[in-house]
Amino acid sequence: MSVRALWIISHEKGEHLSLRFARRFATVEHRAKILAGSSYTAVPEDNTVLQLLITELGLSDPDKPFVALRDDCLYRQRSPALELRVDSPGKGMLWPVLAISHGPITLACLPLVDAPAEPRPALASLLSVSQGLTLLAGLQTFLLGSGSKPDIEVLASRLAMLPSVLLQVCPLGTPLDVPLPGAPSTPTVPTPAENQKQPAWKTGLHRGRAAVNVAIIETVRSMQYGKRSRQDLWDVYGTVTCKCEVEGVLPNVMVTLTLPPNGSPLQDILVHPCVTSLDSSILTASSVDNFDGSAFSGPYKFPFSPPLEPFRLCSYTSQVPVPPILGSYQLKEEETQLRVSVTLKLHESVKNSFEYCEAHLPFFNRDQFGVVDVKVSSGQLDVSKEKNLLIWGLGQKFPKSREVTMEGKISFSGPTPGPIDPLCTELTAYIKLYFKVPDMTLSGCSVDQHSVQVYSSSKQRIITSRELQSKEYFIWNSTGSAPVSSGQMML
Repeated sequence: MSVRALWIISHEKGEHLSLRFARRFATVEHRAKILAGSSYTAVPEDNTVLQLLITELGLSDPDKPFVALRDDCLYRQRSPALELRVDSPGKGMLWPVLAISHGPITLACLPLVDAPAEPRPALASLLSVSQGLTLLAGLQTFLLGSGSKPDIEVLASRLAMLPSVLLQVCPLGTPLDVPLPGAPSTPTVPTPAENQKQPAWKTGLHRGRAAVNVAIIETVRSMQYGKRSRQDLWDVYGTVTCKCEVEGVLPNVMVTLTLPPNGSPLQDILVHPCVTSLDSSILTASSVDNFDGSAFSGPYKFPFSPPLEPFRLCSYTSQVPVPPILGSYQLKEEETQLRVSVTLKLHESVKNSFEYCEAHLPFFNRDQFGVVDVKVSSGQLDVSKEKNLLIWGLGQKFPKSREVTMEGKISFSGPTPGPIDPLCTELTAYIKLYFKVPDMTLSGCSVDQHSVQVYSSSKQRIITSRELQSKEYFIWNSTGSAPVSSGQMML
């Protein structure tokens, strides 16, 4: 979350309204211009913003209760996010301008919204709104204190300190914290952790035993056609996520990924900005280039200074020789019914222990199911006549042979037509597999607990995990046509 601009208005009774403080952040404004594109509205001069704000808040002319621009029934005010209509050569809207008032001052800011301007997103969906209000509330407490009657002299001194305070809590327009009431303009002694006030967007200081959690998740996709004339496709995409829970300042950490002796090198590696240094050879392997066996094959070391929240340390792709489950699907027309024949075989390199494994067989552009006479060699078959869908639950293990089959016939004589898909006409049909295998990766990539180094005097609990899951895993009917990609599958 970042702030494009910040304003503080003073409106003491009997005194002229004045702009007591204004700060703009050029780098954030540049990002706002890139995000908005042709719908970008520049922030006008501070005096113009002052007039727009006091009019919108009803402070400009208390004796004039109706202002058409603000009070017309066609215009809906969406407090606390105000909409300022900029009447400049470019014209446009500044939204959402957040404003809070207390005592003699009003604080306002314009947060950066990283969402399309049209249609306008709901306020509840914008994290920057709650974060901006939290920043304003923290600055209000710093300026006015917690008393019911703010001291004018204290307010003046705090306003003089505000530029230095913003350098600490909101450098370059990005809020990192909220100022403490009465905080000095320059830091002296570090504040104890138990006295820090955490802003709403931080998870807060961790209480309890320190822990570092590293998880590897690999996703496999596949397109299998069962034809010699068409090459089957599959790919593997992996992510390594980390979460560090340590009291006080987070220490530096190093995570090491390893591959088995015969494992294929990781490719297309992307790392989080918190990684402090990296061997350049790690980044050279690409799936676009022809693999010649000379690429760096580990170990892959990632030293980093972790953020507070869970984050993705790196991502990668891997070329594996075979998909985890090989399938054959044959669907044939026989008069008024279809004959179904399916074989699924679990590869010997894959751990035979699933969290779940299901095969879905949809039938489109036909009447609803009539008689379904289908047998499976293992697992359980569920029939959804409304959706024309067979759900084959394979459970948590394949049999010892690592092969399962489905055979049978299906007739279509329902009273209403089934679901429609413009792609799956005639014998164009597919099986879609859903599965998850805990404690394994297809590439063999792993992280050992003892290889995670935490540079801290305190002891930490190291938790590591890995899993393989499917995504867009299709087996097409070999007796019908099927969509074919001429290039590599892209994740």
